[in-house]
Amino acid sequence: MSILNQIIETKKTEIELNKKNNSFSDLERLKGFSRPVNSLSQSLQICKFGIISEFKRKSPSKSIINKNSNVNDVVKGYENAGASGISILTDEQYFGGSSKDLIIARENTKLPVLRKEFIIDEYQIIEAKGLGADAILLIASCLKKESIKSLSQFAKSLGLEVLIEIHNLNELNKCLIDSIDIIGVNNRNLKTFEVNIQTSKDLVEFIPKEFVKISESGLTSKKEIIELIDYGFEGFLMGENFMKEKNPGKAADNFINNLKS
Repeated sequence: MSILNQIIETKKTEIELNKKNNSFSDLERLKGFSRPVNSLSQSLQICKFGIISEFKRKSPSKSIINKNSNVNDVVKGYENAGASGISILTDEQYFGGSSKDLIIARENTKLPVLRKEFIIDEYQIIEAKGLGADAILLIASCLKKESIKSLSQFAKSLGLEVLIEIHNLNELNKCLIDSIDIIGVNNRNLKTFEVNIQTSKDLVEFIPKEFVKISESGLTSKKEIIELIDYGFEGFLMGENFMKEKNPGKAADNFINNLKS
């Protein structure tokens, strides 16, 4: 069983348990549910470099990345650095995240916040809204086209934006629907964990212009970002490159200032 399939099976059990502890009505009473949503897609489009800075403690491919960083400090550091958005991993078992991380992030930034999670159920979308997210992630490789459509439409009905992650042309073809705002090309092969930036370059020409286009995973240099901008990308999701440093906010600041120079 692939790591992605393992995560999805774990997620199914987790969702059923959460539903027993907190009803849909409970989630709708959370503080974040009634707040106005900030547009991640617009934030990316008005900035030349469109960096979505990510907070994550570990990953299946790298194990522990940074177990000591404080969400509050990192998020403030990312905003001060000039990021266009914040991505928060909320999966606990595989990425060391939590819903509390998203709540703290929301309280400490005015930037759009993406809930990065393995979403397979509407419950998780209502939860995202209640926690204060502005956008959700859907992963095409673990969803059928019908689920992509229904989940993205449900998110839009709550005012949330939708980023969908793809790895190949077949996955892209499942996602060309008007309830998707942002299409992200993940450069990491989820079966082998190998990273190849060429994946973004190969797929971008097939993404229609009405979608905001971002590249994800394995981005480490100014040269790569400039090249991908030339290919038509409007945003870049970066986590490990910042989180591996003692001060992720400072690392993001140095990187973004270097891009501007």
